[in-house]
Amino acid sequence: MSTNTSLDMAVLQQAEHACGHDYAKGSPHLLHHTIRDRIVRRIHGMVGEVIDQKGRCRVVEIGAGHGAFTDHLLAAGAEVEVTEMSAPSAEFLAHRYRHSPRVRVVHDVTGEAAHHGEPVDAVVCISVLHHIPDYLGGVDRLTDRVAPGGFFLSFQDPLWYPRRSSFAHWADRGAYFWWRLGQGELRRGLATRMRRLRGLHDPSNPADMVEYHVVRKGVDEEALLGLLTRPFASVETERYWSTQSPTLQAIGERYGLATTFGIIARDRKPHIVGSMPRQVGSIRSTQGDGAGSAPSASTSAGSERTA
Repeated sequence: MSTNTSLDMAVLQQAEHACGHDYAKGSPHLLHHTIRDRIVRRIHGMVGEVIDQKGRCRVVEIGAGHGAFTDHLLAAGAEVEVTEMSAPSAEFLAHRYRHSPRVRVVHDVTGEAAHHGEPVDAVVCISVLHHIPDYLGGVDRLTDRVAPGGFFLSFQDPLWYPRRSSFAHWADRGAYFWWRLGQGELRRGLATRMRRLRGLHDPSNPADMVEYHVVRKGVDEEALLGLLTRPFASVETERYWSTQSPTLQAIGERYGLATTFGIIARDRKPHIVGSMPRQVGSIRSTQGDGAGSAPSASTSAGSERTA
């Protein structure tokens, strides 16, 4: 992103995540133990594997919110650099971890600080990529910080809409609206939905830009697979169901629907100057409902950069 675009996004993020913001409300990965446990298991497994190999694990966590998963990274034994675009959230984190020598909090106004600094053993993004307009470019740059043998881990992003089955997609939309009816602000919700049905988005409106994935039809997990197989020896995806309502979460899990994904890339290859073949290493995909065809990684990357 350009500096101006990054600053605009920072303003929008801060408007949506001001002082007193409740990150758990409307966040299935914080509300439901089945999703939270899925992520926590991956975090502990990743950190444990790195510590077994290197004796320590240095992590940069992008957009940590109020530290729900920072706690688990620390419990697993990691040293964590936490970045936050929202000033109130960064202040909250700095106060919360003020006595922990294993946490460094960075108020990353432009979203650029995470791309610079000493090498780390893992980059962690939980419910982050769908907030970034150029998520493919962002991930590509973030992997440059990962030391050989390291990981990239991301969870809780919406699957690419055209690749979902029709049933899973409309079940997801219906579950969201059922939950939304009980949350108030119906006028704002209806206005936002009308813009989206018309294919429009307002760059000054946090409802459109902070949840930018709704406009661009989700996050292309296959494009991320293609991108990450270049620098990592193996890449794996997990597809699963997530929605805000506890009852509808249980129903979707029971029927094996999938609307959301996580991606784990392991064993960062040594940094090599010059081009490498795009499809290198192994790919393992844990697929749920809704697999199908979509644009290639290179095509999607090009489209995303012009979004």
